[in-house]
Amino acid sequence: MGLFNKLTDHFKNAEFSVAPNKKLKTISKDFKTAFNLSLVFYKGPKIAEGDLTLAALNKKTSKDVNTSSNQDLKIKASMKVGQVEDLFESTFGVKVQIKDSAAKSLIDNDLTIGDASRA
Repeated sequence: MGLFNKLTDHFKNAEFSVAPNKKLKTISKDFKTAFNLSLVFYKGPKIAEGDLTLAALNKKTSKDVNTSSNQDLKIKASMKVGQVEDLFESTFGVKVQIKDSAAKSLIDNDLTIGDASRA
């Protein structure tokens, strides 16, 4: 089953993308629907309010959030958790953490999104 899961992950949810004008809670909800995992946004050391957009988050942090990025952020189930978190950092300049579906426990950075969603 492992090889089949890995093959499936390469094609599953290939169209999940993030737009900077969406509210954080909408991005998180879409992520949970796609992968059954929680995506948590931070402003500094605190969890960001869900009603903010990435653009609004830029005004609330000392760090620049790159909301004018013309790069599409696409996430696949075959990507590792750490890669996805780094992608948010490098594309938008925002810190995120991926947690289990209940948003209680952090997911190991070395697991793929697909493996974590099946755990």
